[in-house]
Amino acid sequence: MYDIIVIGGGPAGLAAAIEAKKQGIEKILLLERDEELGGILQQCIHNGFGLHVFKEELTGPEYAQRFMNTFHDLNIAYALNTMVMEITPEKEVHIVNDQGYQILKAKAIILAMGCRERTRGAIAIPGKRPSGILTAGTAQRYLNIEGYMVGKEVMILGSGDIGLIMARRMTLEGAHVKGVCELMPHSNGLTRNIVQCLDDFDIPLQLSTTIVDILGEERLTGVVTAQVDEHYNIIKGTEKEISCDTLLLSIGLIPENELSKKAEILLDSKTKGPIVNEQLQTSQEGIFACGNVVHVHDLVDYVTEEAENAGRAAAHYLKDIKKSKKPIEIKPETGVVYTVPQHLDYISDQVKILFRVNSVFKHHQIVIKSDDQILKTIKKNHMAPGEMMHIYLKREELEACESKLSISIGEL
Repeated sequence: MYDIIVIGGGPAGLAAAIEAKKQGIEKILLLERDEELGGILQQCIHNGFGLHVFKEELTGPEYAQRFMNTFHDLNIAYALNTMVMEITPEKEVHIVNDQGYQILKAKAIILAMGCRERTRGAIAIPGKRPSGILTAGTAQRYLNIEGYMVGKEVMILGSGDIGLIMARRMTLEGAHVKGVCELMPHSNGLTRNIVQCLDDFDIPLQLSTTIVDILGEERLTGVVTAQVDEHYNIIKGTEKEISCDTLLLSIGLIPENELSKKAEILLDSKTKGPIVNEQLQTSQEGIFACGNVVHVHDLVDYVTEEAENAGRAAAHYLKDIKKSKKPIEIKPETGVVYTVPQHLDYISDQVKILFRVNSVFKHHQIVIKSDDQILKTIKKNHMAPGEMMHIYLKREELEACESKLSISIGEL
């Protein structure tokens, strides 16, 4: 019997396990399906990591190594090349590795499985299936870890951060990136990545544009792009053929929650991750979740902060540390896609609520209501879907709240 089993050895799993150990929990086991710790950070060789956590700029492997060093110094047990097949509401973890099939039991579980990329099949681009079509993350692994150059003339569909970063990476390796197409009228990436990865290299970003056809038999020879209207319908006559031998897809990330479903954990239809409270506890008592398995984060620094909170909360759960209970439902309303957490169970000195907006808002305000009463308003000069927003609510504000809390975007 373990005190805590952490599933996932990426930045979230490492930070959660480290924090739980620092809280005095001894019997911790971390499970990782890959052959090494570090998760996706091992292939993210660009810099920009650690500005919030370490106050300095690091590459992905450097950021991961700092946590791996602490993890090893604390002598936390872990198993690599271990696939988790199932977790149960009773906190049984079914695993397979070179030792065979085993069932492990834990008093608490922390889910930190991360996310996966959406593929071509998710958006049903018409055309044949020539080689040369990859997700941006797959291309990143081929280039940065395996050492393969995936193409010379490149188009990118989707302006997510991985796609933007790969536009720059492919350019630095000598490829000609002809452009980035984005279905939405705004980019889904961080502003800094648009500037550093596209603007600095004169790579065009084509908004309200998508790919409507794939050209080529054995190998991709080109794509056909077209503009879309405000309802995302193709505008006839705007089709344009662009020659290329590679298409990278950066069309969104999906939290890895197959295990969560088997444990009968309730999922949010918007985030595709578990519904959690302010302690990051899921609908199953004693099972916590953090990082990109809950919702897709902008920065790994934010993943770390959330994972540390999950590790601390799991430790408090085992120690049976109670707080003043006051269930409050959080509802996203006008302009807000989702919130994390989705509800509060306990009154803390301060609660941080994350949320995403559904459009670009300039000179608007965040409106927090308790039922129909305005609790708080916060002015914002700029809000965009590609950048996670957050608010803090203090104890006195939460105590004044009734059973429901709403967050919306309003005009000034």
